[in-house]
Amino acid sequence: MGSQSRWGLTLPLRGLPLAAQKDLVAGLPELGYTDVWSAELNGIDGFTPLTLASQWAPALRLGTAIVGIYTRAPVSLAVQAGTLAALAPGKFVLGIGTSSQVAVEQWNGIPFTKPYQRSRDMLRFLREALAGGKVTREYEAFSVHGFRLDPAPEVPPALALAALRPGMLKLAAAEAGLAITNWLAPKDVPRVRAATGPDCELVARIFVCPTADAGTARFIGKRMIAAYLTVPVYAAFHQWLGRGDIIEPMLTAWNSGDRKGAVEAIPDALVDELVIHGPAEECRERVAEYQATGLDTPVIEITPVPGLDLADTILKLAPA
Repeated sequence: MGSQSRWGLTLPLRGLPLAAQKDLVAGLPELGYTDVWSAELNGIDGFTPLTLASQWAPALRLGTAIVGIYTRAPVSLAVQAGTLAALAPGKFVLGIGTSSQVAVEQWNGIPFTKPYQRSRDMLRFLREALAGGKVTREYEAFSVHGFRLDPAPEVPPALALAALRPGMLKLAAAEAGLAITNWLAPKDVPRVRAATGPDCELVARIFVCPTADAGTARFIGKRMIAAYLTVPVYAAFHQWLGRGDIIEPMLTAWNSGDRKGAVEAIPDALVDELVIHGPAEECRERVAEYQATGLDTPVIEITPVPGLDLADTILKLAPA
């Protein structure tokens, strides 16, 4: 399902009610977009925007990036995925992931244990269940006894795994054939690609702040970086990428409770690496740099700025 001609957009579009996004989504294929990938954290869930998109723009490939494997039980996840796969035969990619300690433990009170094993076992369960098999199995991370998805989708969805470091990246390649990542610069792609190998489709969310006001973009970008890169899994990712010294002052301030100091410790150069900003046409060219360094599918997330014309921005960010 992968191709270097792919060009994706994140749903839901921020700053616009979901029900009001129909016309924008319906027009994406004509502009050259091939994919829409959902994101969920503490707002809209990952399945509903794609369910709507399956009816608004049937030509688009739909992907969850990602839905969590701790906050959804195995059977619940299979049922939701099977429903969407039936609505979009051959067009749906079920992207799963562990999420983070904050979302799993702090928000939901669920122990964040054995993330590798749970990811592996969930991929294996989902592959069997979504193909219509009756599953009775004792996995290392959970167990399922006597479940069959009824009806199973005629075309099971492709599977994908969110991955940030070698162990998970290799697992994604071996068990799904598609890895999802984010918060990386074009120069980081070859290192990630080396871990997945050449035959795994690599998808990444690319954060785009379409404004020529670099000060505003960096102000927004620093707060985004502080919210993400202080999470242990993302901090470890960037330490692996070689940014340990760069993010250490931020982490020190954050872990001592100094949130303002953490934001102030983020250098402008880090924002410029990880958050694309500038006029929309220039942002499009920078997104293309990711593909030039080995990314298969860039998935643009448009970060709202004051005065943003969303329709015009989507047009200008469309593939050349």
